Amino acid sequence: MKNMVSRERKTAAAINKKMRVLRSITNSHAHIKTSILLDATKYLGDLKQKVERINQDIAMAQNSTCYNGYPVPVQLRVEAEDKGFLIKVFSERCCGGLLVFVLEAFGELGLEDDKEPNRLDAEDVKGAVSKAIQNWSTQMNERQ
Repeated sequence: MKNMVSRERKTAAAINKKMRVLRSITNSHAHIKTSILLDATKYLGDLKQKVERINQDIAMAQNSTCYNGYPVPVQLRVEAEDKGFLIKVFSERCCGGLLVFVLEAFGELGLEDDKEPNRLDAEDVKGAVSKAIQNWSTQMNERQ
């Protein structure tokens, strides 16, 4: 019986130690275990968002297009919504003619009208718009 109580105490002590470490890592001021875990969950969600933003910045830097011999960083975000997609294209410079290429990509995907999208996911749309941006860049460089 003493052996079982001793084992339970050791287990409880180990859990408490890990909760203190978790509390310190996540800068939690909570004292209740469930609150510490909730704070840790929020902390991990924040970290995930930071990693996603960093990955987008890296992808943007790697996928910079060129116009007039200068890199034009283009940031692309595609989010699935209830009835379609929210597509955002950001650029630091004017990209004359880019919209035509993007709209043509929408047409190829069947996104130009208000009909239901053809079982596309956000990655399909993002890939098509990325290809349209690359095609625009290529054409603009060929005109030089």
